[in-house]
Order: sequence, then structure tokens, then C-alpha cells
Amino acid sequence: MEKHQYGFLLIIFFVVSLGLMSFISCIIAESQKAKEEDMKLDNKLCYLPESKAFSFGIAALICLVIAQIIGNFVICSNFWLRKDEDSSKAKKPKIATAFLVLSWICFGIAVILLSAGTSMSRKQLYGKGWLDQKCYVVKDGVFIGSGFLVLISIAATLATSLFTISKVQGELTARIHAQLV
Repeated sequence: MEKHQYGFLLIIFFVVSLGLMSFISCIIAESQKAKEEDMKLDNKLCYLPESKAFSFGIAALICLVIAQIIGNFVICSNFWLRKDEDSSKAKKPKIATAFLVLSWICFGIAVILLSAGTSMSRKQLYGKGWLDQKCYVVKDGVFIGSGFLVLISIAATLATSLFTISKVQGELTARIHAQLV
């Protein structure tokens, strides 16, 4: 059972690392996004070069999606895949459910913001633009806002996984920790 607890901690560390990488990518994307001064106008046609925010936005999306999938896998394995019924009961299922819903709402909004911001950071050619043959620049704070939503989503996912650990598992973890200290 001790190996299982170390594996659980390793997975949690991996999810946190991916969440932090996604957050940092969002912050860097905010600083690297195209500015209005970068836009070139030719009568009604516009051109906007690709910014480095595109790459960082893609990295943030990939890290966020992988962290969300792994975090939810941990939640499912803790909650539904236990063999005996007593160990599959969550400590506080209503709180765990609330955190899970919060996690998915923040995840969805973050993905929408990151996708739109990343898409706008691609090269916008003369006559093509981003939408309706017009060039668009990402507003200030879009990537930072999505970065904070990433943190909330990952924190809520981790809180859900901690609340889905059974009472027996929690007591065993406390005993293992006491032996290590």
C-alpha cells in the first residue's frame, strides 16, 4: 500500500507541475502577444505577423488538458474503482462534487480563452484576417485571466482528488507520514 501512496503523490506532483507550466506559459504568452502597433494596414486590408504567444498558448493548452485528464483519472480511480465498498466512500462527497464542477467550469472557460487568444496570435494575412477578413489583436489580460483560471481548475481538481480519498486511505497516509517523521 505504501507504493500506492508514493505513486499517488507522484501523480499529484505531475499534475501540479503541468498546471504550473500551463500558468507560466499563459503569463509568457501575455507578454509576447501581438500589439496594435504590429498591425499593418493597406486601405481596408490588414496584416498581422504571427507572435510568439501562439506557441506559448498551444503549450498552455496542452499542459492544461493533460493535467485535467490525469487529475480526473485520479479522481475516478479513487472514487469508483475501489474493490470493497467501505474504502470507496469519499470523505465528503458533496464538497468533492462542488470542487469537481468548479474545476470543469474553470477548465472550460480557460480552454475557450486560450483557444481564442492563441488563434488570434497566428499570422493574419492581407485580405484574410482572423474573422470576416479583419485583423484582431488579443485584448490585454486574456492570457493572464486564463492563467488564473488554470490555477483554479488545477487546485479544484486536486481538492476533489483529496476529498475522494477514502477514510481508510487517509488514516493510512497519516500513519505512513508519522513513520517518516
